[in-house]
Amino acid sequence: MTEPRPDWRAYRREMWRRRRADRRAGRDGREWHGPPWPAFGCLFALAFLVIAWAIVTLVATAFAQLGPVPVLIAAIVVLVVLFGSSGPVRRSARVLDSIVDATRRVEGGDYTTRVSTPSRAWRPIRQLARGFNTMVERLERDEDQRRTLLNDVSHELRTPLTVIAGNVEAMIDGVHPADEAHLSAILDEARVMERLIDDLRTVALSEAGTLTLHKEPTDLDLLVEEVVRSFEGSAGSAGVTVRADVPSDLPILDVDPVRIREVLANLVANGVRHTASGGTVVVKGELEGGRLALRVTDTGPGIDPELLPHVFERFAKGADSTGSGLGLAIARNLVVAHGGELVVEATGTAGSTFRVTLPT
Repeated sequence: MTEPRPDWRAYRREMWRRRRADRRAGRDGREWHGPPWPAFGCLFALAFLVIAWAIVTLVATAFAQLGPVPVLIAAIVVLVVLFGSSGPVRRSARVLDSIVDATRRVEGGDYTTRVSTPSRAWRPIRQLARGFNTMVERLERDEDQRRTLLNDVSHELRTPLTVIAGNVEAMIDGVHPADEAHLSAILDEARVMERLIDDLRTVALSEAGTLTLHKEPTDLDLLVEEVVRSFEGSAGSAGVTVRADVPSDLPILDVDPVRIREVLANLVANGVRHTASGGTVVVKGELEGGRLALRVTDTGPGIDPELLPHVFERFAKGADSTGSGLGLAIARNLVVAHGGELVVEATGTAGSTFRVTLPT
């Protein structure tokens, strides 16, 4: 009985598969140095060889009438140039193969892939690789922010929903009467959810660049006075003094007064919330280099150094904060939408200063 003839094609496919798996297992998990088999890069190298052969032919044809010596010299020069550029061509071809393979894995949802670029590859190829890595880094960052946002939103919504569900169940079971006190607690938590949803909508619109601003000529000193007066009751009950220090000769600005009032109200509210009884919160305005600067300074304990780098991020708040952590993120986005800037100018044990700059 004769032995079955081995299937050499299947054997070669299996060997290629194993070799490919071995090469993939050798990468570090983030930076991919090239695909297992060249594909697009081979076409790139082949095109280079065709062009090189065409150049050699054209040079030889042009110098053919001058005799064999000039033809030989020209051919040697062309070959030396082509040989010297073969290294960058080979490396550039490998980078192109790496980008093709990395693109497939990004399409599959792997945003951790990166393309390594040899320093001696052609400059446009290096720029292409850097642009690809930058694009993937942004995709990875956006994906992380999306997951973080979903986790934070679910966490923030869980607390009021728990309170509402607990009170309603207690009323149904007869533990609590359906009186004004218990219904007011439910209404308060519903309003908390409503404010959170509104804040999330404002953040989403501002970050997407689709937030509509209704600009009109606005007198900033009157606007600041209105904000300060709105805090007289709450700040007075907390023993905090809120005052304005804005000259009356400031230029009229073309801004959305509702949104700028929202920014200032948020900064003043934070200052009042973190200032002990007997402290002050001051809103000062002045012109600086053709731009209007509004500073909100409090005499509180300052911002936690660990929180300071993230103070304008969504849901960033201190351990003792009772807010949603969206106020400063919204304020910064609203100021940026006006072409301005919101920064923490100073912070420490003597208090904090937030500076809003707006173009005039």
